[in-house]
Amino acid sequence: MSKNQVLVTGGTGYIGSHTVVELQNQGYEVIIVDDLSNSEIEVVDRIEKITGKRPFFEELDLVNESGVEALFKKYPNIGSVIHFAAFKAVGESVKEPLKYYQNNICSLINLLNSMKKYKVENMVFSSSCTVYGQPEDLPVTESAKVQPAESPYGNTKQICEEILRDTVKAFPEIKAIALRYFNPVGAHSSALIGELPKGVPQNLVPFITQTAIGLRDQLSVFGDNYNTPDGSAIRDYIHVVDLAKAHIIAAERLLENKNEEGYEFFNLGTGTGSSVLEVINAFEKVNDIPVNYKIVDRREGDVEQIWADTTIANEILGWKAESGIDEMMESAWKWEQAIRKGNA
Repeated sequence: MSKNQVLVTGGTGYIGSHTVVELQNQGYEVIIVDDLSNSEIEVVDRIEKITGKRPFFEELDLVNESGVEALFKKYPNIGSVIHFAAFKAVGESVKEPLKYYQNNICSLINLLNSMKKYKVENMVFSSSCTVYGQPEDLPVTESAKVQPAESPYGNTKQICEEILRDTVKAFPEIKAIALRYFNPVGAHSSALIGELPKGVPQNLVPFITQTAIGLRDQLSVFGDNYNTPDGSAIRDYIHVVDLAKAHIIAAERLLENKNEEGYEFFNLGTGTGSSVLEVINAFEKVNDIPVNYKIVDRREGDVEQIWADTTIANEILGWKAESGIDEMMESAWKWEQAIRKGNA
């Protein structure tokens, strides 16, 4: 029996939901597992509206080892795992490191143990450019040295990559690709799914959109005295749909046995850095709406500037980001308006 199902952990989350849509559009059967700690069950309905097909859904905390094993037993045709499920707020991880180590690391170990037991061979892992810390050279290539992490969150991504590398070496039947992505923003063109954090947003763009629509009084820009052209921190922002498509390409690379090394990693970004103030200005320009913001002190754990060299992903994966910052900001605002009006 062919193993044609894809298990997407954190599949009702921001990046996960967009990836489920792209997988279903490509004809894959998808199982979502999510504990709904930072997402809503209604996302499953929205995915069905977009694709015309409802993914399977299981509510589960992946730290629950017996629950993970039961999941793999229930779905014997899983051929690939795309692993998003993790806590991801840099600031929170500094304050609550044990929460991050337990959740992010134990969930991966439980998945790999069940993959080994139930002979599931392929994992695409959601990693992060945080593994590079504050890089010595820009743009960042895959050969850049992994720096000491700036936050416990970043450290969990480094540790998880090390776990994957060691697991693949010890058990060659398992293959893995880690995608080190930069800053995903924007939303699906349907405005049915997008970034919807619970509570106060930890990321820039949802805070911009929530401020613009009046949900937040003011946006805080953390620092204007960095060594950058306008003093604000620089990141490589990538449209979430471009990012989602890269996961399908990576999964297919594994399924087609093109991953001869067993473990690979790729940078995913646009290859262009944008400062916080440039992103705010782009949002205001493309949507013709002002954003009330103020400059505050730097935030602990933040990197000054980082953007990707995407040459290897472009050449080996055959993937390239297509959307620019204006399209990202336009889709993010369309999504924000839809959810506040109850249209999503």
